[in-house]
Amino acid sequence: MNKNDIVRLTIEDMSLEGAGIGHTDGVTIFVKDAVVGDVCDVIITKVKKTYCFAALKEVVEASPYRVQPACSNAKQCGGCQIMQVSYDKQLEIKDNIVANNLVKIGGYDRAFVDSIHEPIIGMTEPLRYRNKAQVPIGLDKDGNIIAGFYGARSHRIVPSDDCKICSKKSMDIVYAVIDYMNECGIKPYDEATGKGQIRHVLVREGKATGETMVCVVVNGDSLPKVDSLVDHIKTVESELASLVLNVNTRRDNVIMGYETKALYGKEAIRDTITLTSGDTIAFDISANSFYQVNHDQMERLYSKALEYADLHGTEEVWDLYCGIGTISLSMAKRAGRVIGIEVVPQAIENAKANAKLNGLDNAEFYCGEAEVVLPEIYEKMSHPDVIMVDPPRKGCDVVALDTMIKMQPSRIVYVSCDSATLARDLKHLEEHGYHLEKYTVVDQFGHTMHTETVVLMSREGSRQ
Repeated sequence: MNKNDIVRLTIEDMSLEGAGIGHTDGVTIFVKDAVVGDVCDVIITKVKKTYCFAALKEVVEASPYRVQPACSNAKQCGGCQIMQVSYDKQLEIKDNIVANNLVKIGGYDRAFVDSIHEPIIGMTEPLRYRNKAQVPIGLDKDGNIIAGFYGARSHRIVPSDDCKICSKKSMDIVYAVIDYMNECGIKPYDEATGKGQIRHVLVREGKATGETMVCVVVNGDSLPKVDSLVDHIKTVESELASLVLNVNTRRDNVIMGYETKALYGKEAIRDTITLTSGDTIAFDISANSFYQVNHDQMERLYSKALEYADLHGTEEVWDLYCGIGTISLSMAKRAGRVIGIEVVPQAIENAKANAKLNGLDNAEFYCGEAEVVLPEIYEKMSHPDVIMVDPPRKGCDVVALDTMIKMQPSRIVYVSCDSATLARDLKHLEEHGYHLEKYTVVDQFGHTMHTETVVLMSREGSRQ
């Protein structure tokens, strides 16, 4: 196999990055934009010892799962890897990836995994679901200001004025900011030179409340003619709730800086979620807060986590990686006491304020890394009945896992955005007396390969 060879393949599967997978002469070939079930001609672009990468040349026989992408930028943009795959098939692929990771990494038997698996929870409408648009600003080759999204594995902006998984309003607001930039002669930030002013525009929406925040990320600490910026944004969103400036003068590709200040309106917007239990919880969300980007699926995800926690009003729940308290406060409505731990100080302040907002006095919050704070405080407090974890993509630190094991809760509810690290952590917990009872996959991110999984582990269970 050599670079630029043309090969005919039948696509048998799809990778974690959304590429089609085919085989020829014992070599695995990954093909961007191919769909499982396609018969296609591909051009080899990179050759490794046991596998190759290829570009799609022609679809000879289209897969029954192949559809026309809703977005004309789908092939260039790095945001949606599998928009060319029918939504039902997307759910099947994601469900299977989680199951495979539980078997290959977690060490579970496939028959057992299938027996405790609950049906994947898909979206009612897999477009326009994001409540946050985070859009880089740059220049095209002619010097015009553009906005869009980075191409796959690059910092090259693919211009877009209507991302199909964001609201049309949020994208229109971004272009209203560009109109302001053109009017005031403000240049976008250039990563190569470190010059220029506006780096990103972030739009957050309270899907239940209708409140909108615009955050302008700036290489500096001010913007000229703020009144003009407000006026431009109000041509799209007349009831603008919040305009904030985020200061980021770092010479790297981290999007948000540490300092944020209000230019107009409030420092945070409010949203609410309603769970299947009937409980409604309100949250104030600041520019830097972590808040699930899919409001409707968040309600379903947290409802499932609450169901798995099986609370009856007296239990003590510890919520690690608690963020602004979204899961903590969902649990507090049904628990005796909830303790939340989070490393981001502003998030802890948000969590405390959100507890007060909802009239919940049975939730306490501590700031620090879970693997540091947990060992420090657990011996001074009563042991939890339930531990709830929703860690970042890297999963739980082994120190945190070992402390959880020492605390001996009856149940551990684990919410994960990466089923590979989830499976790794479940294996560790299994080796120390906890057993997987059931799990559900929740599709938070349609047309991408990302998903969420919620798992129940119990000390009373038995592995089959």
